[in-house]
Amino acid sequence: MYRISYQPQAIKALLKMPRNTAQTIRAKIEHLALDPHASNNNVKKLAGGEGYRLRVGDWRVLYELEDERLVIVVVKIKPRGEAYQ
Repeated sequence: MYRISYQPQAIKALLKMPRNTAQTIRAKIEHLALDPHASNNNVKKLAGGEGYRLRVGDWRVLYELEDERLVIVVVKIKPRGEAYQ
């Protein structure tokens, strides 16, 4: 199981959104931490960089994997239209 690390920007986003939405997103991230390399329809590798994106409804979680340390670094959590800017 991977550890989860949140960047300050991701923590702020979780604190600003409705509590039930934040709980859903955190649950999906924790489920991802069990096996981030398993095939999952809601995860895609980003085209322009080394990160990945997890789709949770209308929200996008942008994260990076540090396989050597078994860490998922959550970089951004944004609504769908703002996530890739």
